[in-house]
Amino acid sequence: MAISFKPTRMEMSRLKKRLSTATRGHKLMKDKRDETVRRFITFVRRNKELRERVEALMAEAMRSFVAAKAAMNRAAVDEALLVPAASAKIEISKGKVLSTEVPIFTYIPSATAELPYGVLGTAAELDAAVGKFSELMPLLIELAEVEKTCNLLADEIEKTRRRVNALEYVMIPQLQDAIHTISMKLDENERGNLTRLMKTKDMLKQKEEG
Repeated sequence: MAISFKPTRMEMSRLKKRLSTATRGHKLMKDKRDETVRRFITFVRRNKELRERVEALMAEAMRSFVAAKAAMNRAAVDEALLVPAASAKIEISKGKVLSTEVPIFTYIPSATAELPYGVLGTAAELDAAVGKFSELMPLLIELAEVEKTCNLLADEIEKTRRRVNALEYVMIPQLQDAIHTISMKLDENERGNLTRLMKTKDMLKQKEEG
């Protein structure tokens, strides 16, 4: 929507103040956008590292589990895993990346033994599989935190980009055009007044000479 204005010096002064504010805001928003992008890239890289570690560890755990099922009969594996596992807690809090609120997941492992069953009668492959799945838990929690942070930062980058574009391509050019129009109108009025003054002066001079 175009800016409405009156061609007066007071209005031009007001628009110049708005232009100065918009220009400063544009610079701050661009700086924020650039820094958010930099932080976003850092989290994306961390996300990639975590995902690769999780996938590799998951593959190892599944291989160990398949080997355990081959070394033990199915009933023995089921019986060992039916025993309640040790409990763990996840504390959820909030943090900030620049002005974006992000979640913080804190994994608190159980203080009890890692294996949920006795080692007698179970294969070492099953112990290895359970151990690897235990290692996976904190990585999965961190991966969830990092992925959610990436999503929130991506949304913030998009919102900031739209604001920067609105200032750069809409508001600032409109303010500049309005100021230019008022300036031209004031100059035109001033020339008109000067012309009328000169004509009046000439008429008075002619009258005095006549």
